[in-house]
Amino acid sequence: MNQDILKEREKAILRYVIHQFILNATPVGSRFISKKYNLGLSPATIRNIMSDLEDMGYLNHPHTSAGRIPTDKGYRVYVDSLMDPPVLNKKMKEFIDVNFDTDFSDAEELLRITSYVLSELTNQLALVSYPKLDHAVLEKIQIVRLSSTRILVVVSIKSGIVRTITLEINAESKEEHIEAVQNYLNEKLCGLTFTEIKNTFEERMRDINKESLKPVIRVFLDSVDKIFKDNISEKAFVSGTKNILKQPEFEDHSNIQSIIELIEDQDIIIHILDTKRETDPNDVSISIGGEINDEKLSEYSMITKEYVIGDIKGTLGIMGPKRMEYSKMVAAIVYIAEQLSKELKQIA
Repeated sequence: MNQDILKEREKAILRYVIHQFILNATPVGSRFISKKYNLGLSPATIRNIMSDLEDMGYLNHPHTSAGRIPTDKGYRVYVDSLMDPPVLNKKMKEFIDVNFDTDFSDAEELLRITSYVLSELTNQLALVSYPKLDHAVLEKIQIVRLSSTRILVVVSIKSGIVRTITLEINAESKEEHIEAVQNYLNEKLCGLTFTEIKNTFEERMRDINKESLKPVIRVFLDSVDKIFKDNISEKAFVSGTKNILKQPEFEDHSNIQSIIELIEDQDIIIHILDTKRETDPNDVSISIGGEINDEKLSEYSMITKEYVIGDIKGTLGIMGPKRMEYSKMVAAIVYIAEQLSKELKQIA
């Protein structure tokens, strides 16, 4: 049934039941709602409304309790239209600001700190992915001669991220050859995205006629996909395992297994974060239970938001039991995403 069909008092009861369940992690009864909130309704009337909400699929009734708990459908109505507006309180803001008030040396350190801050602030599992580099713009290439047949390639991206890779050359190379190739590559490639470089690299190298430079150029031709592959986005920072395991939901040890598997398999995390980024590129994404599209995570909720560094983007978010303070979580995630984007720009 569509949530718009709910009457105002049904929405109010649903909101209060979910709010109390989030706070106390125990099924909520009609008598409690009657005493806690001045609704002008008797416990019997509230009980009937809760029964109707259960029939419509918004609440569930555990067999061992007289109270009720929210369903995924109930949570969805709550986050879409019934929860309080996301507001970051002073204490949370100060905690974020203090941890970001540091001169970060590189993007990786900043992403790691972001994961820590997010987990400590929300008491959930924090997830921060590396930015996707398909649209990353090359700032410069440096080539360091390690030996006559080995070179170190340092790739600097305009976002401030630096990548290094070691390559083997089949023929001996001199320092002046390395420098000439470096100058040529910077002239031809700087300002292009990784995708543009991979797609046009061979064509751009056709002007080189000097035989002495061809062995080094050949290495780049053979390794272009490797050098400009978006492989650092295949990594994510995960924090807060100790925090999330303190939640009452994990008194049932069977719930721990799915979280442990998630932490140990970052491919799952990255896939989920990528999916959320593509689905909700500019907004906060809230996925509840089955909406995460992973059976192992059907008992959890996930909230994500993009962060931006110039033309490239990454995703951060949290995962935890569906019983979470959604408004508070959203406020924290939005502000942290803004601060992360700002700090990354300063590094760049």
